[in-house]
Amino acid sequence: MAKNSAAKSALNRFKMEAANEVGVNLKDGYNGDLTSKQAGSVGGQMVKKMIESYENSMK
Repeated sequence: MAKNSAAKSALNRFKMEAANEVGVNLKDGYNGDLTSKQAGSVGGQMVKKMIESYENSMK
């Protein structure tokens, strides 16, 4: 179970970093008060960073 906890923690840090980069203020826990645009911006930034990471690993 420790692996799962570490993975969740890493994903949460990644999400917070992506949110910070697009100017969305996330808080620990519930973030259901975000607009669809804000949530989409965070998700889009996360996907963009994952694609960049994958492309860099292929070089």
